[in-house]
Amino acid sequence: VIAAIRNDNDLEKAILSNANIVFILYGDILSIKDICSKLKENGKLVFVHLDLVEGLRGDQAAIRFIKDSVRTDGIISTKASNIRYANHLNLYAIQRIFAIDSLSLKTGIRSIHETNPTAVEVMPGVANKIISVIEREVKVPIIAGGLITKKKDVMDALSSGAVAVSTTDSTLWNL
Repeated sequence: VIAAIRNDNDLEKAILSNANIVFILYGDILSIKDICSKLKENGKLVFVHLDLVEGLRGDQAAIRFIKDSVRTDGIISTKASNIRYANHLNLYAIQRIFAIDSLSLKTGIRSIHETNPTAVEVMPGVANKIISVIEREVKVPIIAGGLITKKKDVMDALSSGAVAVSTTDSTLWNL
């Protein structure tokens, strides 16, 4: 289970949790380095959701800043251009896709083939049928995220083909 954190309270819980990987879904250009440093000091793999950090435009300069100054393990983004550039910099890149209907599913699969991310986060994570379809179509690890609130949600997502589950529900971080 991946700890997805939205505030400083979640940060402290994630540090104390069994989760080895943390998705940072908050912060700004002034705080992101400290947030990442605290997690790295506690042995966590850290991914910054580039689209959610205030003060970063989500362009090439922001990705270089995240890699060189913040020293994160990778980024998360919905933007194909960010995934491509992170790959170019040899930075782990997780592409987040929202599979809400058949068109978004088809578009997401096409984008995954074009960007070659390190992994894909499928939203919502309770979409087990969609996870199974994507798992058959692409050859990158799939992370289920969004609306994961019970142990059963975690188990269902993993049994559908996801390799991990990201959740903001700290009660699931120690599974």
